[in-house]
Amino acid sequence: MKIKKGGVVSDLLKDVLIPKMFHAKQIFPRPIITPKEIPGVVFAELSKEKCCDQIRPGMNIAITAGSRGIANVDIITKGIVDFVKSKNAIPFIVPAMGSHGGATAEGQREILAGYNITEDSMGCPIKSCMDTVMLGYSELGKPVYLDKIAYQSDGIIVSCRLKLHNAFRGEYESGPCKMMVVGLGKQHGAESVHSDGMGKIAENLPANAKIILEKAPILLAIPCLENAYDETCKIEAIHKDDIMAREPELLKWAAANMPQLIVGEADVLIVDEIGKNYSGTGVDPNITGTFSTDYATGGVQVQRTCMLDITECSHGNGLGTGLASAITKRLFDKLDPEKMYPNCLTSTVLKSAGIPIVVATDKEAIQLCIRTLNNVNKEKARIIRIPNSLHIGQIMLSEAYYEDVNHGKYEGLEAESEPQYMEFDVEGNLITSIIKE
Repeated sequence: MKIKKGGVVSDLLKDVLIPKMFHAKQIFPRPIITPKEIPGVVFAELSKEKCCDQIRPGMNIAITAGSRGIANVDIITKGIVDFVKSKNAIPFIVPAMGSHGGATAEGQREILAGYNITEDSMGCPIKSCMDTVMLGYSELGKPVYLDKIAYQSDGIIVSCRLKLHNAFRGEYESGPCKMMVVGLGKQHGAESVHSDGMGKIAENLPANAKIILEKAPILLAIPCLENAYDETCKIEAIHKDDIMAREPELLKWAAANMPQLIVGEADVLIVDEIGKNYSGTGVDPNITGTFSTDYATGGVQVQRTCMLDITECSHGNGLGTGLASAITKRLFDKLDPEKMYPNCLTSTVLKSAGIPIVVATDKEAIQLCIRTLNNVNKEKARIIRIPNSLHIGQIMLSEAYYEDVNHGKYEGLEAESEPQYMEFDVEGNLITSIIKE
């Protein structure tokens, strides 16, 4: 694709005014388990009588590790490994990420390495494969699969994060059930549960999970939950018999602690960086409002969204670009369809992998969004800029919000600077940082 600065598009956008912006701080409740405390919490949870009894000397124990950017995931995983060793059992790690990593064993191992989960750092083997065992059929008639290596172990510990899903609503969203069904199900399991579309996944997920709990050597789950600042705030070990009852309760807790963009509405949202380490769809639509399906709602209400870059650890998997109004050439050039499209073929959700308008620079992406606004005073456009969808404690807002913020209209939102024009380099890319110096 020939995208160049200085062409017809650049000429059409060059006079679009980008309003002054100011730094703002969002303040949320902040329960936290510090990294130093995590190993002790993991040991305490796994030492609970009902859970501790599941791990016996000599057992080969599979521990799951997923593809999401979970806070302290390496520390949590290492804590589980060390606990298993303390029980004189033999731990190993299995990637549990469905079709992510290009749906290859090596691609999934590569993703874990990006999170500092390696054989050296964990002190145990990582056994990655895409082979599965078919366990049977759910009550809804869907085939149920499980990672072959994990199935052949003496026991599986399901380690994961528990939070709202980005494309559907139900009693079970992102958590232990999804990790078992989709993560450990690999390509086959993920495709099975998604095959009826996102409108049915809320039913298929628990139905498939029940078969896995019945026929696979699941011992327990140990989900972690995060506060509004993407910090570990809760870790809980759950015996296999209690997973189906406890997960919906923890999901309500997670929803109550979900962060948000406090202003609620905007004309333009600028996302500096997307990535699989932030959300399955590059940005978490529960924050940005950019949902890929009609089966979930929430987040900020916006007319236009631009996405400027993608994280290196996404390895070119730019799911989420299709939810933007515009992206930069820098982001576009980093996309790898071989990493993106397997997710879509598995989930049957195609929208998030689409390619929106591509422009040459950060400045032009923002200007395009402003120029194409409808029924808005564009010189006073309401603009929000975030670094990504996980870290929204510090953001930038356009001058249109300034008086309301200073007069306390938005509880939990404070201005940290006066409005100023953002600076761009000679190439038209942002210099001004969101983080207030």
